[in-house]
Amino acid sequence: MTPVDVPAGLAAAGHGPEREAWLDRLPRLVADLCAEWSLAPDGDPAHGRTALVLPVRTEDGERAALKVGFPHPEAATEHLALRRWGGRGAVRLLRADPHRSALLLERLKPRDLRDLPTDDAVAVVAGLYRRLHVPALPQPPRLSEALRRWSGELTALPRGAPVPRRFVEQAASLAAGLADEPDLDARLLHGDLHDANVLAGLREPWLAIDPKPWSGDPHWEPAPLLWNRWSAAVATGDLRGALRRRLELACDVAGLDLDRARDLTVVRVMVNALWEITDAGARGAEPDRDWLTRQVAIAKAVQD
Repeated sequence: MTPVDVPAGLAAAGHGPEREAWLDRLPRLVADLCAEWSLAPDGDPAHGRTALVLPVRTEDGERAALKVGFPHPEAATEHLALRRWGGRGAVRLLRADPHRSALLLERLKPRDLRDLPTDDAVAVVAGLYRRLHVPALPQPPRLSEALRRWSGELTALPRGAPVPRRFVEQAASLAAGLADEPDLDARLLHGDLHDANVLAGLREPWLAIDPKPWSGDPHWEPAPLLWNRWSAAVATGDLRGALRRRLELACDVAGLDLDRARDLTVVRVMVNALWEITDAGARGAEPDRDWLTRQVAIAKAVQD
């Protein structure tokens, strides 16, 4: 087959020697997988920040999609989660080569939940929780272990860090307490379920894609619904009310406890802030103040 050109957006989505080497290998890798799996390209490739997705047809003429990702820890157990779900609420996995970060998936439509009004999109995502939150697998990272680690890292943040200390200390305390709960890791979580990670299906109206799996607590899941579609929340003129409505709607549809979802949301957004501050410091750069402001605004909105 003719080598696939790496889309400019994928090439520009990140830097570093490992990523550059992967981008250089990507056209040959895609060609090798198509040859080995008897796949024929069937359209132009799409991409996110870390993966190329090529529409293909199988040897039997079935429409499918070949996803080849940049190897990174968050995606290491994606194939296991998709296999565990078996197409119930999520894209169906047809074949996997985890050593090459390659997945053959059922073909979905190029339409996500951003085409829907916010409330409708939140309801669809929350409706998927019940189907995806099956008993946990042993391989994905355990939320309890991460919470224990993050509690220490939050506590160690300098008092001059550009986020309110009261939220840092609150998140550290909540994380430490939650980490000790015996059943915290009982369920398989998607880890990054929001508008852009739900596509229209051919066999079902909506299916989840691109999991970043965890073994954890379902109340960890709603937070991405709050920091996505940010401009829409701001445009309402009542940011606090818009964010609270999303969380309340998600909990109502999914049957989650609102107070527990608030606690884990506070932890999650403060961990986002921690990562931004830490990563910027490692690069010798200033943290993204807009992103930090967004995380703090969410922490305020869900509990004020």
